[in-house]
Amino acid sequence: MHDQKYIIREATPDEFRETGELMVNVYSQLDGFPTKSDQPDYYSMLADIGRLTENPKTKLLIAVSSNGKISGSVVFIGDMKYYGSGGTAPLEKNASGFRLLAVTLEERGSSLGKLLSEACIQLAQEEKQSQLIIHTTKAMQTAWNMYENMGFKRAKDLDFLQGELPVFGFRLLL
Repeated sequence: MHDQKYIIREATPDEFRETGELMVNVYSQLDGFPTKSDQPDYYSMLADIGRLTENPKTKLLIAVSSNGKISGSVVFIGDMKYYGSGGTAPLEKNASGFRLLAVTLEERGSSLGKLLSEACIQLAQEEKQSQLIIHTTKAMQTAWNMYENMGFKRAKDLDFLQGELPVFGFRLLL
């Protein structure tokens, strides 16, 4: 299954619902992550993920397999004032960010998360940004390790609490 080739591209509006379902499914299965009943607004935002693309310079990227299946997604934010997190990240200048990276359980370990992250790095470079901002949680340890291996550095100044969930900031200088 992991030998499939993927195309990373922007989702079309008719793919928003399926992508939102993928995100809800992935995030709801993370050990130690808040449940739908803990944070209903967060899961509503995931389900309606396409709405984020109404913000300027915001793109919903998807990984589509050769058989047309969406197996991963991420939201790239070219203007941090639309980043939508707590803490100081929306105030960052000369920065882009990405949020809500999700890869289906079947495709974990297939490098899809890295491909989606690299696509965001490329978009930030095309925007001539000096940094790329992201956040993760302890429940996302696999992603955390991947980000560090890609050169992202912990940025404690970007940390915040989402309800009772500690969220940890990272920065990649471009």
